[in-house]
Amino acid sequence: MTDWRHDLHAHPEIGFDEHRTGDIVAAKLAAWGIQVYRGLGGTGIVGVLRGRRSVVGGNRTIALRADMDALPMQEANVFAHRSQHPGCMHACGHDGHTTMLLGAAKYLSEANDFAGTVNFIFQPAEEGQGGAKAMIDDGLLERFPCDAIYGIHNQPGMRLGTAQALTGTQLASIDQFTVILRGQSAHGARPHEGVDAVSIASQVVSALNAIPSRQISALETAVISIGQIHGGTADNVLPETVELRGSVRTLKPAIRDLVEELFQRVVHNTAAAQGGTAEIVYRRAYPPTINSAHETGSAARAASAIIGAENVMRDGNPSVAGDDIAFMLERVPGAFIFFGQAGSQRGHVPVHTTSYDFNNDLLPIGASYFVKLIEQELG
Repeated sequence: MTDWRHDLHAHPEIGFDEHRTGDIVAAKLAAWGIQVYRGLGGTGIVGVLRGRRSVVGGNRTIALRADMDALPMQEANVFAHRSQHPGCMHACGHDGHTTMLLGAAKYLSEANDFAGTVNFIFQPAEEGQGGAKAMIDDGLLERFPCDAIYGIHNQPGMRLGTAQALTGTQLASIDQFTVILRGQSAHGARPHEGVDAVSIASQVVSALNAIPSRQISALETAVISIGQIHGGTADNVLPETVELRGSVRTLKPAIRDLVEELFQRVVHNTAAAQGGTAEIVYRRAYPPTINSAHETGSAARAASAIIGAENVMRDGNPSVAGDDIAFMLERVPGAFIFFGQAGSQRGHVPVHTTSYDFNNDLLPIGASYFVKLIEQELG
């Protein structure tokens, strides 16, 4: 599995462009006697494995999901398996997620001591592009129905050999926005003759940052982050427009609705107060990732069998990161849980940073967890 991951890490591919990755996944599944279906949601793959045992009254189907895409980032690592593709790297561990699911698929295909069906879902484009929804829109759950779906994510902030399985909200919803603030261009020496879009932008940023702290209860969670500001082409000219782009993260649907309402009001009113206008594109990207109670209990039992019950946390705070497995969990009960990857020597670097690397020591833990789930739920 280490060799597989190193190869995937060295050849990362952006969402909906996971052609080499998909070829590798499909070839391995087929070699292990697993039925392979390609092209769901673009580059998505489903492998179907039927158990050799039978159960009176019918068999269940369990889906196991991993994401395959990388991020548009320049890797700073210098080890041998660093990215060979400039401006692209596996900075979130999807190479590891794919590898762990492949490891489980190989073992289950060889042992095949279960009753029912396993659907191995290898999903494209998790990073902000909604690959899970693309697969669903392409008929994933109609063509490959399942009774439950499970997934995992590595967590550098947790010690290797631990896991967190929360019932209810595990990850936040993610909304994305683009704001065009429009003023009136003027010479830098005579700003009073125009409407300063840069000044409007600075006040809008401050006003948006005040929403979570002053208009949302301190007992609730809301994060508004401005990731991009673009405006101007010359030092002595006030630009006509300034563009802001960013994201909003919340844990509850009601707070999600409230933040969007406040966002619209704050941006429009702040721009108008300075004589400008605002155009807002506000897109609801991912819903919150919500784990169902029964399936989370099943996930916790399987994880406990691998790493010990004392190392599986059943409470704690949800993460304000997001994942588009949420679209699948809206349709099918299931659980998406975290496994720690911070070891004594590696695995501490946060995801989405240029020096991140998946900890190979997590590979057998994650693969064994998937196997245990199937043995437990379909055994």
